[in-house]
Amino acid sequence: MRIIAGQNKHDGVEVMLHNELTKRLNIQYPIIQAPMAGGITTSKLVAEVSSAGGLGMIGAGYLTPAQTKEQIKEIKQLTSKPFGINLFVPNEFHITEDAVKSADQLLHSIREQLNVEPADSFDIPEFNTIFESFMEQVKVVIEEKVPICSFTFGVPSKEVIAKLKQHNITLIGTATTVREAVENEKLGMDMVVVQGSEAGGHRGNFIDEHQESLVGLMSLIPQAVDHVSIPVIAAGGIMDGRGLMASLCLGAQGVQMGTAFLTCVESGAHKVHKEAILKGAEDQVTFTRAFSGKWARGIKNKFILDMQEHELLVPDFPVQNLLTQVIRKAGSEQNNQDFMSLWSGQSPRLAKNQTVERLMKDMITEVQKINITVS
Repeated sequence: MRIIAGQNKHDGVEVMLHNELTKRLNIQYPIIQAPMAGGITTSKLVAEVSSAGGLGMIGAGYLTPAQTKEQIKEIKQLTSKPFGINLFVPNEFHITEDAVKSADQLLHSIREQLNVEPADSFDIPEFNTIFESFMEQVKVVIEEKVPICSFTFGVPSKEVIAKLKQHNITLIGTATTVREAVENEKLGMDMVVVQGSEAGGHRGNFIDEHQESLVGLMSLIPQAVDHVSIPVIAAGGIMDGRGLMASLCLGAQGVQMGTAFLTCVESGAHKVHKEAILKGAEDQVTFTRAFSGKWARGIKNKFILDMQEHELLVPDFPVQNLLTQVIRKAGSEQNNQDFMSLWSGQSPRLAKNQTVERLMKDMITEVQKINITVS
């Protein structure tokens, strides 16, 4: 393969852009919009990405089964193109009432700064309740004939995988290391997203610990490609055509982009969140588990700094996520970025406030300016 910048010959590029992944997903371009949970992936965003030739994805991690069904139906009204959905794989957690009270006490001074009253009691759901909701979502995906379903925070059971495959649903897993990518293939995933350490939002590691899972994308892609036979999708810091082509040259068959779509007009992200990214720099992006009890990458703010010395003590996801919900909600309502979870990848300087259509068109135009001879 020879790569020469600046020429306008498309043959090699076309070969790379149309591959096993695009055929399997029935999309024009190997560009997937990351399924960001928490209201960012509006029906309009998902539909626009799919209509522009990529794959729009619903981030259904925090949705109820009824909300999941409603959004799927909305998107079907907006586009005839394929789209997908992402579900959080439930993980067992153990928490005592005393641990919840101690964790809540750490948040007391922060609530005071926001004039938020402490809760009288905490409705921490049982694992079985969360698992039942997940199984109901799986049922909705099958009933509504969503063609693609991806998973984060682990791989579902063999029974769930078999059930989805009976209905010809393409399954995409998430991995942060080669070992996790191999496990995804072994357990039946049809494709795997490899999440580099540059990626914004929650880490998808499920075998390796946080520190061990922080592999840069340039190192992760070729090593994963060499150890699995299923298509590899690159994620982490990719914002434009340069990142897409670099990923394809390293052996990925597609890219999954979050931050680039988060700042788009159609995204449901809070205006303060979008602005923080658009004005942000790479050295302002850090890891924290203080918001949710799970490591995630976002823009540094007062909450993260205030909680830094306590973050290893906070309860695991989803408990801490429930405890901080009132703080994040108040921060959003008060337009106060100091107390919002401003998830972002490591390339905020490349973010733009633009339409999905503009982002997609510019990416493909940029890619076509690169002359690649495939021999």
